Amino acid sequence: MRHGILHAVASLALCARVAAAQAPAAAEHLAGTVVSGTVRDSVARAPLGGAWVQLVASDGRTESARTVMSDSLGRYAFDDVPDGRYSLGFFHPLLDSLGIEPRLHAVTIVGRRAVHADLGIPSGATLNAMICGVRSGKDSGVVVNGAAVVGVVRTVPGGAPAAGVTVNGDWLEISFTPGGIDRRRPRLVVTTGSNGWFALCNAPAGGTMFLIASRGADSTDMIDAEVPAEGFLRRDLYLGAARTVAVRDTTTRADSLALRPQSMHVGDGRVRGTVVTVEGERALTGAQVRVAEGPMSRADNRGEWFVGNAPLGTRVLEVHAVGFYPLRRSVDVMDGAPPTRLALSTFKAVLDTVKIVAKSAPKLLDTGFDARRRTGMGTYLTAEDLVRRGVIETSDVFKNLPGVRIELDTMGQARVMVRSAFGNGWCQPATYIDGLRMFSLSADELDTMARAKNVRAIEVYNEATMPPQFEIGLSGCGAIVIWMK
Repeated sequence: MRHGILHAVASLALCARVAAAQAPAAAEHLAGTVVSGTVRDSVARAPLGGAWVQLVASDGRTESARTVMSDSLGRYAFDDVPDGRYSLGFFHPLLDSLGIEPRLHAVTIVGRRAVHADLGIPSGATLNAMICGVRSGKDSGVVVNGAAVVGVVRTVPGGAPAAGVTVNGDWLEISFTPGGIDRRRPRLVVTTGSNGWFALCNAPAGGTMFLIASRGADSTDMIDAEVPAEGFLRRDLYLGAARTVAVRDTTTRADSLALRPQSMHVGDGRVRGTVVTVEGERALTGAQVRVAEGPMSRADNRGEWFVGNAPLGTRVLEVHAVGFYPLRRSVDVMDGAPPTRLALSTFKAVLDTVKIVAKSAPKLLDTGFDARRRTGMGTYLTAEDLVRRGVIETSDVFKNLPGVRIELDTMGQARVMVRSAFGNGWCQPATYIDGLRMFSLSADELDTMARAKNVRAIEVYNEATMPPQFEIGLSGCGAIVIWMK
């Protein structure tokens, strides 16, 4: 047992509710009574299994110390407990991850009356106040609380807490002022302590943050973290090494899409799982699953996939299948990680949802296209422009636009690239169809999802000219925006 008797436990029970009740008839033969209850995780709103619950005599008699583990439903019980005063609490790795201080609860046993004690991790709002405190708002007398994002950074392999790691969290804020649109990118930066723990306070509640952890040359991928409206998120991060290798095309080609030398991040990790459809859970044979900027795999006829030589640590998977909405999913690449189940929705199902919202505003004017075109900040094409250019496939548009080109990636797939506005070469822009963000589409996927004959308008921006509504936190690239008829 990691912590010995109860008074030496590093993290203990919180929010205990203790009530006396009559002992059941089946316990009459015991010399003492029964202490039982349930351990719950109020953040996840679920029972907490695998918690070490401890009961220790308050007078320090170590021979009376007892420990049991809660079952999958969070239940625990101590039988035959003699009369006396006790301290009750529990330990679980979540407590270390949350960084909360221990608190004991007193229990008094008198006669053979059973004691019911429910233990639990407090709610997110309570944890937020405990970790970050409360702060006064701009208006006098108003007390507000920003969101708290907490967790532990660990190294892989091994899982040891990582000290001195920089954790960055940023998000996009857009404000409409009399002088125009005010765009800000607030950022929180903290460093993990000796136990690997970190806390980002006063983050936005009910929104998306972009998290990344780094130490020296090692870093996680940048992941999207959805912060609940309740204002509390726990997210552990895993830091692993990645090697950069050059990928060159050795195939003789007659076309202009020869693969330019590119870099790929690889490592000693493995990640596996299945990919299915949301509706019907059918296996998606041939779906592409790739670690961002790393190795790739395709699903077999059972929907199973396996990626080897993956960089260790917290990474991002990019999942594509023709006719389905692309998916990005953060995953922890390390030994013993369970298989990752991925489910894709059809592109039609996703866009139908958007069309329902926009049905009352079908005109191109209502998308803001005309207003943005008048600024002259990007490149703007209408359906009539596509006809005059003789466009057959939508991706053909990007073969002759200034500052845009199509090139092959490390897997030989053609992708639309935009020149960096600040001299950093070429990068893949964010892509939007009818205001819905896509993820890392290939040219073929773009042609399938946005047929040229159904395109109303196209907007192209680099990072210097991109409107704030299409900006992705720390993406460092531009955007392609497509509106359909």
